[in-house]
Amino acid sequence: MNLKDIDWQAGFDKSVVGMRWALRGLDKLKCIDFIAPLLLRLYLVPVLWMAGSKKFANFSDTAAWFGDEQWGLGLPLPYLLVFLVALIEVLGAVFLLIGFGVRLISLPLMIVMAVAGVLVHLKNGWLAIATGSGLLATDRTIGAVERLEQAKSILQQYGNYDWLTENGAFVVLNNGVEFAATYFIMLLVLFFIGAGRYVSIDYWLAAKYSEE
Repeated sequence: MNLKDIDWQAGFDKSVVGMRWALRGLDKLKCIDFIAPLLLRLYLVPVLWMAGSKKFANFSDTAAWFGDEQWGLGLPLPYLLVFLVALIEVLGAVFLLIGFGVRLISLPLMIVMAVAGVLVHLKNGWLAIATGSGLLATDRTIGAVERLEQAKSILQQYGNYDWLTENGAFVVLNNGVEFAATYFIMLLVLFFIGAGRYVSIDYWLAAKYSEE
């Protein structure tokens, strides 16, 4: 073995030792691993609550959209479906908030997101907000951006554009599958890892009954 081989071996050994120390340091962070599922739950709570409560508040209009074959989804038993979907979303928000039955409620919530993604959003492409560039842009989104630029031009010419955009820029809602897919993935993670430690009823119930 020559000197170069010895230097290479020494450098490799140091790298392995450094990696082990880094992994041990990361392992120490497991004491706060409950933060990740907690934040996932809290992020989804207002999303689900607003979706479910809005369906209940506009029950008849939503059911009409669910059932109409021409301008809606053309689903059977629309009133029953709206009630079930809204109930799942509202209960899902409550259960995720308190960390109760998280893995159980995640399953019907994933089904709701998957069905909504396929029936409502998929035909619009991926993007939720229309942008005219990038790999995910479609003819639909490019056309939407062209119309948005035209609308901005009209507003800049005839309106107080600085005031109109003071609290945010104008965008076109593309209503793509992006948000539904994102929520589905978040729920899928919760389905596998559960509510997390400490800040959930599930954790304390599991601790109590495992001791017994």
